[in-house]
Amino acid sequence: MKLLPCSAAKTSSPAVQSNVEDELEMATVRHRPEALELLEAQSKFTKKELQILYRGFKNECPSGVVNEDTFKEIYSQFFPQGDSTTYAHFLFNAFDTDHNGAVSFEDFIRGLSILLRGTVQEKLNWAFNLYDINKDGYITKEEMLDIMKAIYDMMGKCTYPVLKEDAPRQHVETFFQKMDKNKDGVVTIDEFIESCQKDENIMRSMQLFENVI
Repeated sequence: MKLLPCSAAKTSSPAVQSNVEDELEMATVRHRPEALELLEAQSKFTKKELQILYRGFKNECPSGVVNEDTFKEIYSQFFPQGDSTTYAHFLFNAFDTDHNGAVSFEDFIRGLSILLRGTVQEKLNWAFNLYDINKDGYITKEEMLDIMKAIYDMMGKCTYPVLKEDAPRQHVETFFQKMDKNKDGVVTIDEFIESCQKDENIMRSMQLFENVI
């Protein structure tokens, strides 16, 4: 499984075949991840799943971390018909929880654990953090519009029917009318979660990737 294919893929060495050596080999990368037992306690993955994920992560990203440029390269491979640069920037910031300019294996696992195995509340909290670009605890129309434009750019011009230029803004206006309960011009996390939980399409989309690993 190539969850994070870096720009320069590496082949597996014989040493990684052993589970014990998987953990010992962590010392060979510049960034040394936490013990698998700790990550197992902090995520919803089993130790075996973490070993598989770590092996793939390390083989593809020998440095042990993914920087923003590499992250953008990854996304450009998934969406060749559009420009995923801006959305990848926002997504990178959501994974980079300590804001040090790199996504470590721990960062990756914690985010992936929420997205794949998290509760509805955890997933919505993560989504709110993605939309809250400046991390001030509120989502503004401008922030939501920036994300929406980035998504439309990523999907490209090949959608059918062809989307109008003002489609992202119309989308945001519709969302804001639903979410901004007290009409103060911003959406709080409580407003965001309450609105999403009442939207069947959003709830259904959150179940798509459960237990994918």
